[in-house]
Amino acid sequence: MEFISDRVSVERQGEGISIVIGSRLPKRQWALLIGWLVAWTLCGVAFLYEFLHGAGPDMRVPLFIMLAFWGYFELRIIRVVLWRKKGFELWRVKDGELTIKNSLYRFGKATRYFIANIQRLGLLNMDETSWKWQMSDSFWTRGAERLGFEYHEKKVAFGRGLTEEEAREVVQLLAAELKRERKAERKS
Repeated sequence: MEFISDRVSVERQGEGISIVIGSRLPKRQWALLIGWLVAWTLCGVAFLYEFLHGAGPDMRVPLFIMLAFWGYFELRIIRVVLWRKKGFELWRVKDGELTIKNSLYRFGKATRYFIANIQRLGLLNMDETSWKWQMSDSFWTRGAERLGFEYHEKKVAFGRGLTEEEAREVVQLLAAELKRERKAERKS
């Protein structure tokens, strides 16, 4: 097994290759994420207490609406915390297929793509100074995708949270492996 970085590992398995991308955060960012979850949860408890015990009839509907929004974002934060704690992305090239799986506690749906139908593999063109990129690539989200390809005229994005250096190394490795698999398919 070889390591591209502390989060990205590559394992060659006979005729195939597996790439695993971890989603762990540095300790400081992890502490900030947990602090945010605790603060958000405490706010929700306060809203719920007010809704159940102290709200007059004119405040019940606004508090209910606020609790609905709070619940939605509470679930989103919990999902990010779980992803950052035990989530990883797995790519496997084997037997003429590229399999991509976002795994959380070893659960997740694996999506298979036939290598013969994969076109235009490469880095996604992103404006890293844009507000959208800054928000989607922040540590309090699951991370933005860096790589992509076309499959049956649909765009597929993957590679959550990779740095630009990691993405460049991984895309070269993956492109070489896809080329090798295509040659092996033609011979058989």
